[in-house]
Amino acid sequence: MTQANGLKDTIACDTRISSIVDDRLSYAGYSISELMDNNASFEEVIYLLWNLHLPTQIELKHFEKELRANYAISDAVEQCILIQSRQHLHPMSVLRSTVSLLGVYNVKAEENGVEATYEQSIQLMAKIPTIIATFARLRRGEIPIAPREDLGFAANFLYMLNGKEPSELEVLAMNRALVLHADHELNASTFTARVCASTLTDIYSCVTAAIGALKGPLHGGANERVFEMLKEIRDQGSTEIYLKEKLDSHEKIMGFGHRVYKTQDPREPYLRQMAKELTEGTDEAIWYDLSREVEDYMKNSKGLIPNVDFYSATVYHVLGIDSSIFTLIFAMSRVSGWIAHIQEQKKNNKLIRPRSNYLGQENLEYIPIGRR
Repeated sequence: MTQANGLKDTIACDTRISSIVDDRLSYAGYSISELMDNNASFEEVIYLLWNLHLPTQIELKHFEKELRANYAISDAVEQCILIQSRQHLHPMSVLRSTVSLLGVYNVKAEENGVEATYEQSIQLMAKIPTIIATFARLRRGEIPIAPREDLGFAANFLYMLNGKEPSELEVLAMNRALVLHADHELNASTFTARVCASTLTDIYSCVTAAIGALKGPLHGGANERVFEMLKEIRDQGSTEIYLKEKLDSHEKIMGFGHRVYKTQDPREPYLRQMAKELTEGTDEAIWYDLSREVEDYMKNSKGLIPNVDFYSATVYHVLGIDSSIFTLIFAMSRVSGWIAHIQEQKKNNKLIRPRSNYLGQENLEYIPIGRR
């Protein structure tokens, strides 16, 4: 096995959290279509990933109460976000630093017991939306809005971000985007989280490392570049000419193709439908229309399928999310899966320590410095 194929088809661990089989994504045995078609809430999905079963009504009510009680961030953390918002830093760098800071301020951060890890998990899950919304508003020169414990995860985030209570359709769209991005088997950031967890380090270190992996443009940044592409097409005025020029120059068209899926990304149809519903009859319909034009051209000319990033760009934009923080929204959802994998790794742990295939020179003779 060499680095050239990026460990393709290598089985690195056993898991009960999620699976991808024949272009079918499932969370703990429940297919994405089963969860989407029954309008599962993101809170239910977090619980499912962490516990490997859906919550009862009583369990869900208690879980939601725990999350909501931990929405708020301290003044010290908010001040840190304020300082970073003025430095023109990459948004994912801000999230990485702030999550690390949460560990600094948690006096139990070094405890690895089951109860302490669960408390840390709840706090991380609950506070990341507040961190993201606070950063987004401060960067726009606006005052942060305190979270509301009477609102669910998706609704509260949109409220903190935009300063108004979202519509039912907006909450549905945000909830669906969160569910669809929650976990995805052993992707790069999840593998990073599991490697860290295998060393028995703290959960904050594991999530910080995962954020660092997600920041890379080959993993988490595609939806941001999808929307930038749509804006360029709008300005140029011709989808066909734009795409032909890009393809003739051997440039990658963002939002198409997938390392695992061959016929269809099972998450994409739900985001396409939400993009249609959110934009229908509004001035924002141009983004959905352009997206359909791009999709048709890429299918007909290259046989490529859109992936989860493609229509999520339009959905996020219409929800009032700036394209520069799209990857933060990805992280806000995926942290649920990271935490599930961190917990699973630690329950039956063995240090992850692969070998490398050495290709360099051998048996060289050392020449003293005076003769070099």
